[in-house]
Amino acid sequence: MPLTLYGIPNCDTVKKARVWLDQAGVSYRFLNYKTDGVDEGRLRHWVDTLGWEVLLNRAGTTFRKLPDADRADLDADKAIALMIAQPSMIKRPVLEGDGVLLVGFKPDVWAAALG
Repeated sequence: MPLTLYGIPNCDTVKKARVWLDQAGVSYRFLNYKTDGVDEGRLRHWVDTLGWEVLLNRAGTTFRKLPDADRADLDADKAIALMIAQPSMIKRPVLEGDGVLLVGFKPDVWAAALG
């Protein structure tokens, strides 16, 4: 599976990750959360692999603006439903490929994972 970078093009962290990948000569395809969305099956795989707590961006304004009832009693299914409805609640970027699933951009972690 070729590498796919998921994110939002105007996000500063996503921009940094794309520059890093380009400078490292790593080929990838980019999918925009906002225009392309994220398939529920793929999101469930990410949650099963990493945990919903890693993927749900609770620090972002989209999450903070939710009614208290939507933020209460979170579990995997509720977090997935929120992220499907509002993809900007997914932490970014997500980098996925053969044996690679990374959330957030940390150059040293990415370099180690990509060899």
